[in-house]
Amino acid sequence: MAGLRFDSVLFLCVANSARSQMAEGLARALFGDAVRVQSAGSAPSRVNPFAVRAMAELGIDLSTHTSKSVETIDPESVDLVITLCAEEVCPVFLSSARRMHWPLTDPDREHEELSDEERLASFRVARDLIRARLAELAAARA
Repeated sequence: MAGLRFDSVLFLCVANSARSQMAEGLARALFGDAVRVQSAGSAPSRVNPFAVRAMAELGIDLSTHTSKSVETIDPESVDLVITLCAEEVCPVFLSSARRMHWPLTDPDREHEELSDEERLASFRVARDLIRARLAELAAARA
């Protein structure tokens, strides 16, 4: 992966509510103005409040983020697409952009009965996995 060139990245998942939103926030903090960062989903919903809370712990504010449809993204504006889906079908993004797949289980775990603290812990795990992958991506960026 060394020498990877990109000036823009798009993070995709289904709802654009948790994984892709956290990836967007982390990537913006990491790359600043050097990389255009976007996120979207195939079935956008809302930004998950637990994603907002988990990111706030790192000083990253997602409270003004909105969930966006992949159909609103200009393919010409993207050099690198990173899909974050694990158990669901990832959105399709038609472009010639390089692709990477970082499968992460949905941290919301909505079909499980969890306390708020257990659910937040799941978001922290996903956040930290994304942050580690982004560090590797930044190190490989040419």
